[in-house]
Amino acid sequence: MRRRQKSPLPKRHGLDPARLRLPEDGDWGTIRDHLVERLPRVDPTRIDELLRDGGIVDLDGPIAPDAPYVPGGAVWFHRDLPVETMVPFDITIVHRDDDLLVVDKPHFLATIPRGQHILQTALVRLRRELELPELIPAHRLDRATAGLVLFIINPARRGAYQTMFHKRTVRKEYEAIAPFDPGLTLPRVVRSRIIKEKHVLAAQEVDGEPNAETSIELLEHRDGLGRYRLRPLTGRTHQLRLHMNSLGIPILGDDFYPVLTDKPVDDFTRPLQLLAASLEFIDPISDEPRRFDTTRELQAWTDPAGWTG
Repeated sequence: MRRRQKSPLPKRHGLDPARLRLPEDGDWGTIRDHLVERLPRVDPTRIDELLRDGGIVDLDGPIAPDAPYVPGGAVWFHRDLPVETMVPFDITIVHRDDDLLVVDKPHFLATIPRGQHILQTALVRLRRELELPELIPAHRLDRATAGLVLFIINPARRGAYQTMFHKRTVRKEYEAIAPFDPGLTLPRVVRSRIIKEKHVLAAQEVDGEPNAETSIELLEHRDGLGRYRLRPLTGRTHQLRLHMNSLGIPILGDDFYPVLTDKPVDDFTRPLQLLAASLEFIDPISDEPRRFDTTRELQAWTDPAGWTG
């Protein structure tokens, strides 16, 4: 197996540079010609600017604007970042040791860079604020969901901890606030088949063999609202939100189910009342049991008027 070449550019804002391998075949006269064709969403004048400023490099250094095309070569550059709205909430550190970092992610903050959320993500913020450039998440939470996320500090431990989540040996518990239905029999296990199509925001439940399973329990209720404990046995996209909605008790603040709502990215009101409350597992390195609990509470339960307002 060919080893991946190490980037000649350092991280910027906690992000690795983009790497483009140049195809072995092609009739481009210059690297610039190839990049213009390869990157149709980037204005050619921006590519010219990067080349003039030495922002596109190969293993020998900056590439000249008229550098000839090199079949099989590779180039690196930092992508331009989107304009982002600052997410005005802090990340709480729950636990840190030589191997692991466990944090309480706030609502509205994505776990990893994607799409229009790059700098305003938990991963990039933590890499920069804690000076941990090799930090990587073992799993992720939706942007709308708050609560516990486990990150790996020690690169040598990545495989062990990520495998726990891939094999679903981590016991997860969530809390949710939703309407109280006195006619609904709980606890119960909800099973369904969930699919998520690419480029479609909402997932959906369809007929067929179930691939998603959630245990749902009512902890307490008052004033028409219930506080629920959710234990997912699988990890489908929006699984908890869909299963609560299927019972007729959609989670408060859900902008996807039952109706998709176009909420502005800078609207931080009425967050989804879903919280990743605990993580429990046998540590694959020490073989000791470990449990982490959230420091957060759901506002619609502790301060209903504040959440509504």
